[in-house]
Amino acid sequence: MANVTITDVVKNYGSLEVLHGVSASVADGEFVVLVGPSGCGKSTLLRMIAGLESISDGEIEIGDRVVNDLEPKERDIAMVFQSYALYPHMTVRANMAFSLKLARRSKEEIDQMVNRAAEILDLSALLDRYPRQLSGGQRQRVAMGRAIVRNPAVFLFDEPLSNLDAKLRVQMRGEIKALHQRLGATMIYVTHDQMEAMTMGDRIVVMRAGVIEQMGTPLEIYDTPANSFVASFIGSPSMNLIDGIVQNRDGASVLETPDGTTWPLPANARVTAGAAVQLGIRPEHIHLDPAGLVAEPVIIEPTGADTHVQMRVGQQVLTGVFRDRPDIALGDTFHVRPDTSRAHLFDKASGQRL
Repeated sequence: MANVTITDVVKNYGSLEVLHGVSASVADGEFVVLVGPSGCGKSTLLRMIAGLESISDGEIEIGDRVVNDLEPKERDIAMVFQSYALYPHMTVRANMAFSLKLARRSKEEIDQMVNRAAEILDLSALLDRYPRQLSGGQRQRVAMGRAIVRNPAVFLFDEPLSNLDAKLRVQMRGEIKALHQRLGATMIYVTHDQMEAMTMGDRIVVMRAGVIEQMGTPLEIYDTPANSFVASFIGSPSMNLIDGIVQNRDGASVLETPDGTTWPLPANARVTAGAAVQLGIRPEHIHLDPAGLVAEPVIIEPTGADTHVQMRVGQQVLTGVFRDRPDIALGDTFHVRPDTSRAHLFDKASGQRL
């Protein structure tokens, strides 16, 4: 196993710069998830670690070696792709053994390593099947098995679950997490799905437009987002962001929106009257309260365990998640109150947390 250190890495395609001096570190044995919207540079960064993309500037270290100029096969990494990339004419056993044969390992050693990986991934009964005889989840496990047999210093995953259906993705998330716990391996995982990032990673790296917006544990990022982008990207449903101007009313600070609605601010809010800010409220931190603000339901989505309600408060459409089953129907009005102790404030111009 090994740590990975990324220092001021830049990636250019001609005159177009897509990574702008990215720096990050992954500890030995850590599971780190790179997450962000399409085009943010997360897959490009992963491919640079793997040696599949050149580095325009900066430095990448794996263990105690700078790998900028090393070929992929010399970096002691194994990569699992979105497309499985299995050889269709080979059995599961042959697919998993292929890299070991190229490395001229003995037949006994190959059999031992393949059988061990198959046992870890529950593939032992499938070793003599061909990829066409497997489900999507089984094919992805074979792709992971092919990586495991190499016993690399670092595992790299490039959106490996994107081709699976929703139920299978949840199952495979758990299997990859369990795999990390069993192997204690260093893993870097790329996804655009923030739920995968939250449930799988020891730490999350949130990227946007070729820069890192925030790094931290899943709960650190969820509870204390560094800016409004991270706040809205991490969490499902996403955080409500309400634009307004800070006003003083009866000795207390409130947020006044353009339609004249006033929202309470946290008691410890360090803002001055006249400041343009965004008030961030997670959907689960909006509560029903007869003394609260008037709301009109726009869309009601019962999920069983809770109810998601898109509501109009003044001219603002917000989302609330209610853990019970509220008696709300389209055409009704009801009242809501934000939990100001769990609210967030961001500067409107810069988006930075206040």
